[in-house]
Amino acid sequence: MRLNELRDNPGATQPRKRVGRGIGSGTGKTAARGHKGQKSRSGGNPPPGFEGGQMPLYRRLPKRGFKNPTRKEFAEVNLRTLQRAIDTGKLDAAQTIDESAMQTAGLFKRRRDGVRVLAKGELSTKVTIQVTGASKAAVSAVEKAGGNVIVTGGGGRAVSDSEAKPKSKAAKSKRGGAQPEPEAAESKSDAAKPKPEAAKAKSDAAKPKPEAAKSKPDAAKPKPEAAKSKPDASKPKSDASKPKSDAEKPKQD
Repeated sequence: MRLNELRDNPGATQPRKRVGRGIGSGTGKTAARGHKGQKSRSGGNPPPGFEGGQMPLYRRLPKRGFKNPTRKEFAEVNLRTLQRAIDTGKLDAAQTIDESAMQTAGLFKRRRDGVRVLAKGELSTKVTIQVTGASKAAVSAVEKAGGNVIVTGGGGRAVSDSEAKPKSKAAKSKRGGAQPEPEAAESKSDAAKPKPEAAKAKSDAAKPKPEAAKSKPDAAKPKPEAAKSKPDASKPKSDASKPKSDAEKPKQD
């Protein structure tokens, strides 16, 4: 075959429809648009959902909730599906059952963001499962049958009831280590409080003695004898102040 011999399949391409080329072509005059109206104008194609100006259906219906644009979608596999695949020989229980083995066995078509094991049905075979995620009920059912579930999406093993209790205790012990012991806290509070005996001694020392307080007002009061002597000294003498009657009277001849 040569390059000049290459051809498209029959009907793969069609010639362009030429309009407005006379009435003999069948698409002349109005160019197959008809007379007047919105669709006969240039740019007269309404958008999808347009209903002539009335409220369109997609706006009349109520909206509830939202869809997370960064959500993750998992392929779901139930325990009964795993047990059925093991019974039919599609999965080998002696080896670790991972996501690729499940996909090869036909348990799902697309892996999407990972595989999540759910707890519908029963699992009676001891198996080791390695998946992106698993529910707590599924993990407990697999462990009850003697198996194990390894979760790769969470960065470690799946959280089961048997493993959750020790972690919670360790977390509590860490929190308790940061807090001070109650006895030490009480001792600190007792040391911060002043002793009642020392406080009473300070108050007694601050108060003046009653004997000294009584002596001060006695010293301030003047003595009664000195007080009485002062008014006697201020009064003029009665004998000196009286004029002499005999000397003042003139002599009569």
